[in-house]
Amino acid sequence: MMHPLLRLIATQPQLLVDHVEAYADLLAEEIGHVSSAWKLRTLLYAVALCSVVVATVLAGVALILWAVVPFSEMHAPWALVAAPLLPIAGAIWCLAAARRETNQGFNNLRKQIKADMGMLREVSAP
Repeated sequence: MMHPLLRLIATQPQLLVDHVEAYADLLAEEIGHVSSAWKLRTLLYAVALCSVVVATVLAGVALILWAVVPFSEMHAPWALVAAPLLPIAGAIWCLAAARRETNQGFNNLRKQIKADMGMLREVSAP
């Protein structure tokens, strides 16, 4: 007795070609989603890194100004602390957004493979 899948391949090969084309389309779509998620995450990490560098430079400038200018002559001493806080807040937000972005790649492809395997098991079961 011939396996139903082999019989189907022998009698209607176009169905197999259509199925493989659908898998290729699904794979291309999944690669596009994963690629865009990776690009977004990379961009968020790059912005976070730049923000940390800017905050470090501003903190260094604030430290130098604090050391050079007497406290009694400073017009806005709170600005020495506030200046580096904005880039640090931006960096924290970017890091949180990058870590929150948990895209489980290729889920649709996994589901389709499981569905096809289940169908094959069902057909080949005695």
